[in-house]
Order: sequence, then structure tokens, then C-alpha cells
Amino acid sequence: MNSKAIMAVVTAIGIAGGLGYWGGQRSHLSVAPVATAESPEPAKKILFYRNPMGLADTSPVPKKDSMGMDYIAVFDNEKDEAPTATNQIKISTEKVQKLGVRTELAGLRSLDRTVRAAGRIEPDERRTYAISPKFEGYIERLHINATGQAVAKGQPLFEVYSPELISAQHEYQIAMQGVRSLRNAGGDADSEARSGMQQLADSSLLRLRNWDVSEGQIKTLGETGESKRTLTFRSPVNGIVTEKKALQGMRFMPGEALYQIADLSAVWVVADVFEQDIGLVKVGAGATVKINAYPDKLFKGTISYVYPVLKAETRTIPVRVELANPGQLLKPGMFAELELSVGPSTKVVTVPTSAVIDSGTRRIVLVQLGEGRFEPREVTLGARSDSYIAVTQGVKEGEAVVVSANFLIDAESNLRAAIGGFGQPAKTQPDAAAMPTAHSGH
Repeated sequence: MNSKAIMAVVTAIGIAGGLGYWGGQRSHLSVAPVATAESPEPAKKILFYRNPMGLADTSPVPKKDSMGMDYIAVFDNEKDEAPTATNQIKISTEKVQKLGVRTELAGLRSLDRTVRAAGRIEPDERRTYAISPKFEGYIERLHINATGQAVAKGQPLFEVYSPELISAQHEYQIAMQGVRSLRNAGGDADSEARSGMQQLADSSLLRLRNWDVSEGQIKTLGETGESKRTLTFRSPVNGIVTEKKALQGMRFMPGEALYQIADLSAVWVVADVFEQDIGLVKVGAGATVKINAYPDKLFKGTISYVYPVLKAETRTIPVRVELANPGQLLKPGMFAELELSVGPSTKVVTVPTSAVIDSGTRRIVLVQLGEGRFEPREVTLGARSDSYIAVTQGVKEGEAVVVSANFLIDAESNLRAAIGGFGQPAKTQPDAAAMPTAHSGH
């Protein structure tokens, strides 16, 4: 091969290599954008803005709630995240199971609430008697000489001597003798004299009766004219001597209480009920009394009176319960534990107390609408018992309410609201590896 042919071959090879290099560079520059280019996403259409706390409140424009949190935008293609209604919370079935959500049907119940209070046994004031002579005198003999001693009705307590009593008896004796003398005189006696003597006898008799002289002693005095030096005072009831001031030989003055006797066949229990519970206590309601001394016994009584005065130191109001005391097991001064049955007798719609979320300004109940769908409802509450509370508005009978993990569901919805309140995340910078590469040489 001559030199010209060789040069022609070399030139052809060089041209072919140059074309291949130029073609490769052009292919490299044009392929990268095609590989990374994406079709533009269709713009999401905002339907409305919902309350970040999950409440039934929406807005067609962006706004903030009372706590400064942004309302959350709801888009038309958010099928998995947005609830079917604006005031619903949607949680996946798996998360519901992990949270341990439990529901219970709202139903009609009679709320029988029990108010507990501490009290003490006290004597019935209407069954307490004071023995007070109405004249001046001296105690000559004591038949009952100890406090706490049991006495029977009519049993002698003490005997007294009184100069006034002796004078009154003599006055009555003289008057009765004059009446009998004028009666025996017949027509010779002046009618005016008989009338005056009878009035004197009647006034003397009234004076003795007012001084608690027994009818038997008065009868003996009037018939036989025999007066007694002493007068015996007797117990008016069966009871216990709760106070004794009488001493052998002491002088007493009119109206001075020498004995106090209490009939303990029935007693009072005075309990201190807290101020917030006093509106539930009604006169005539039943009460159960427990005494530490008799742990195996329950005493039944009735609320008879609610005192009109509040004790400022303890913020309690005394409540009186009347209690029968057979066998006198209940002693004045004993401590008692009361359980007062209160509450309406009619049935009302109720939910468990654990179903209510109280924020301080509103009360919310989560109602289950379906699998993983919950609706927060603001409710109006009524009376409550130890386990249930009446709902006057917001929940109907037969609706399922969340009774456990409701705070976790509420926290879940608030977390989403808080995240949404920060606004839309900033757009991420495109990946440098995906951008077209520009070469400055070649």
C-alpha cells in the first residue's frame, strides 16, 4: 500500500472517532433531563379549613382558633386522611387496637348516688327532760346519785324539804276544812262565804299542782288533812341520767336544774355534709349508719332536718338523721359514718363518667360512628352517680361512646392539628444528582 492510501485510512479513522465523541457528548446532555423530568402534579383543590381541635367548626378561608392554632386545610383528594365529615376523627383500625379503645352504649338509668359524711350520735333533744323545782328548798335524800344511771318512768329521784311547800299545804288544808264546815252548816251559811272559801281552796290546790305535787299527795292532804314534810320528785320517762347537780343536803333555788334525763330509745345522728353535696340531700330520704363499735351492723334512719347554717371552717352543713335505738346500743358521743341515698327516681340518658373529657370550659364525648371513625360532641351534663353521669343534650340513647383511651384519641387529633398548625412545609430543593449537568469544556 502506498503512502497516500495509508494517509487516507488514518484520516477516515480520525474523523469517525471525532464524530463518535461529539455524538456521545450530545447524547449525554440530552438524556439526563428526559430521565428526570416528571409531569407536573395536578394542583390540590382546598375544600375548606377545619378546626384543629376536631370540633364542629369549619371556615372557607384560613383562620386561627382561640388558642392561636391555624385551621387545617382539607383537600378534595385526601381520601385517606380527611374524615367523611368535618368534625370527625379518623384513626386506622390497627391504631384503635393499639390504643385499647373501648366503647359502651348510652342508656337509660336511674342515678342512685350515695353521699358519704361523718357524724356523731346525739340525744334527741325532744326526749330530754330537766328536773327543776319551782320553789326554794333543800335536798334531804337522793334516790339516784350517779350520772349515767338508768331510771324508769315514775322512779323516785330525790326528796326535798321546803318551808314554802309546808305553808302551801297548810293553806290548802285550812281552805278545805272551811269548805267542809260551810257545807255542813247548810242554809245557815252565807252563800258568799261559801263561794269565797271555795275560791281559796281552788287557788291553794292550783298552787300545789304548779309546784308538781302529785295528785295522790294532794288527795291525801285534802281528805285526811295530813301534810308531808318532804316532796318526792320522780322521773318523767324511761331514760338515762345525763346530768346531775343535786347533792345531799344542798339548797336549791326556783328553776335550778338538778337532774337531766334523756330518753335514748331514739337518737339523732348529726352529720357534716360538704357544701357541694348539700343540694342533693332531701328531707325524708333514707340513710344508712355505720358505727365502728358494731362493724357487722347497719342502722337505718331518715333525714329529718337540714340545718340552715354553714360551718365556714369546714365548708359543711349539719344534717340530722333520726334513728331508732333498740337495746340502746347507740351511745351519745359515738362517731358514725353515714351514707345518704340521693338522686332522681326517673330514668335519664347516662354515660360512664370516664366518657366525658372536661376541658374546663366545655365537656366533650367521643361518639363512635363506624370502624375507626369518631365524632367529638359537646354535651350538657346533669346529675351524676359514682359511675355514671346524666347527659341532657349531645348524646342519644343507644349511641356508642368511648369510655377508655378517649384521651389518647383526643391527643391524636390534637397532635395532627398541631402539626398542621405549623403551616405547609417548605419545598425541598431538587436533588443535585437529578439536575442537568453542564460542562464548561469540550
